[in-house]
Amino acid sequence: MSSIEDSRLRGIYRQRFGQDQRSRRNRLWLTLCRHWFQRFVRPDDVVLDLAAGHCEFINSIQCGSKIAVDINEDAAQYANPDVRFVRALSHDMVGVDSDSVDVVFVSNFFEHLPDKNSFLDSLAEIRRVLKPGGQVLILQPNIRFVGGEYWDFVDHYLPLTDRTLVEALRLVDLTPTIVRPRFLPYTTQSRYPQSAWLVRAYLRLPIAHRFLGKQAFVVAAKPILAAST
Repeated sequence: MSSIEDSRLRGIYRQRFGQDQRSRRNRLWLTLCRHWFQRFVRPDDVVLDLAAGHCEFINSIQCGSKIAVDINEDAAQYANPDVRFVRALSHDMVGVDSDSVDVVFVSNFFEHLPDKNSFLDSLAEIRRVLKPGGQVLILQPNIRFVGGEYWDFVDHYLPLTDRTLVEALRLVDLTPTIVRPRFLPYTTQSRYPQSAWLVRAYLRLPIAHRFLGKQAFVVAAKPILAAST
C-alpha cells in the first residue's frame, strides 16, 4: 500500500481518472482482455485482480469466478455484480483462502508500494492464494525504458525493471515463464492507439512493442509440487 493516507489516495484517483478517461479505459481493457489476456485464463478459472482500481480488467475478463482486491473502498462501486470485492492490503489478503486462485492479475501497482519489503511480501501473498500450477500476470512500468517519466505521478515510490520482477519472483518461489521487457506503452494518457482495431493491430505487431513498449509483461507460475527438503 502507498504511504499516502487512504483519503488522499482516493482524491488522487478521482482527479486522475475522470468520467471520460474511465470510459476510454473501459474500452481499451475490453480489447486487451479479448485479444491478449484471455489466452491465459480458462473458462472455469478463479481470477483475482489485485489493486483492481476501477475494475476494468476483472469486469472484462471471462472466467468462472471473479475477485477484486483493493485497499481503496471506492473500487467496490466499479465492480460488476459477478465480482466479489475484498477490501484488503496486497500483503495481507484477508478473506482470500490459500491455494484458491488460478490466476492473479496485477497491473501498474507495485510502483506504488513504499519499499521492496512490501513488494516481496505482496509477491509472497500472491503465491499463498494461488493454486499449485496457478499463474500471476504482471503488467508493470519498466523504469529502464520509462526513465524520468516514471516519477510524473506523485504516488510512485518504488523503481522496478523487468529484471527486478524476475529476481523477486524467484525469491518467493514463483517461476517466471514469460518475460517481455517491452510490451505496452507507459500510460493510457500517452499516444497509445486506443481504438479497438488499432489496439488489436498493435498487439499483433511485436516490432511495434520494441519502439513504443515501456511496460514489462511477466508471467510466473506457482510450482505444482512443493520443493523437496
